[in-house]
Amino acid sequence: MILAYKALHQRGHAHSVEIWDDENLVGGLYGVAVGKVFCGESMFHTVTNTSKLAMLHLVNLVNSDGALFIDCQMQNAHLASLGCCEVTREQFLSLLSKQNQRQFSHALWQARFLEATI
Repeated sequence: MILAYKALHQRGHAHSVEIWDDENLVGGLYGVAVGKVFCGESMFHTVTNTSKLAMLHLVNLVNSDGALFIDCQMQNAHLASLGCCEVTREQFLSLLSKQNQRQFSHALWQARFLEATI
């Protein structure tokens, strides 16, 4: 799995949003961009709410480039608290078909550092 994600990252498809406290990785998320859809794979945290902060940043990031949705795979209480909602299979396939014809801007995924107080 690690090798697959490294290869996807090298090809510009796998991305992460990371929350650091000095030298310590304290939260984040990762997934794969397909067309203009970010397919989330996993979220993690060692400091409360840092995965939520990563999701907030991801939502703002992909919205700034015209994305219509993030594929969270399965709704759960945590994701619902962040605004996740279920759609029918037909709705999902229709949205996916439209968004697969578009691409995220390459610059969207360039590394950047944001200063914040947690």
